[in-house]
Amino acid sequence: MHIIAIDGPAGAGKSTLARQLARRLGFLYLDTGALYRALTWKALQEGVNLEDETALEKITRTARLDIRPAPEGVRVFVDGTEVTGEIRTPEVTRNTFYLARSPRVRAALLPLQRQFGERNNLVVEGRDTTTVIFPRATLKIYLDASLKTRAGRRTLDLEKIGARQPVPEVEREMAERDRQDLSRRVAPLVRAPDAHYLDTSGLTVDQEVAAVLKLFETVRHQAHPGDS
Repeated sequence: MHIIAIDGPAGAGKSTLARQLARRLGFLYLDTGALYRALTWKALQEGVNLEDETALEKITRTARLDIRPAPEGVRVFVDGTEVTGEIRTPEVTRNTFYLARSPRVRAALLPLQRQFGERNNLVVEGRDTTTVIFPRATLKIYLDASLKTRAGRRTLDLEKIGARQPVPEVEREMAERDRQDLSRRVAPLVRAPDAHYLDTSGLTVDQEVAAVLKLFETVRHQAHPGDS
């Protein structure tokens, strides 16, 4: 099985790139962040104390999480209820950090995430896909962009689901999310030593896809010379 793992900060374009790559290659697409968002949504719905790691672990182990392929990427379900749109709201975004920083939550989710790569050719994106979840991925990418570019993209994404938010406010929240992701004790956002760095600030999606496909063909043939 081949795995393309993409890490990087919020708004770098990981989801868009990963979806396009999966479509072009016929691979399964996995957004690991959607799993944390889905659990955050459930915790908020149930009024769980987000500082209570025991309660968060319980939700993680008992929730039925399902990610299904869709033309736009994936559809996300929690306990049989679709929450694809609900998990992208500003409230969920602001609170996902509590679950992402929890060692017990991350440990409970790890087997589920790895199962996808054991059964499928996969394009996966998140914060620790290249360093923790799939350290032996066929290709590792660290995707980045300027804070201004990333905040602009996130603002457009929010508008698509009817959640308008001023760009400066999004930029401030994104800078704080960067600080949290980079400094958290468990699985912080870091660039893996063998990950290829790609700054998307001045690139179109088509240019990003072309660059990664070229890298993938190179590493795939190096690993499996007879693979086509």
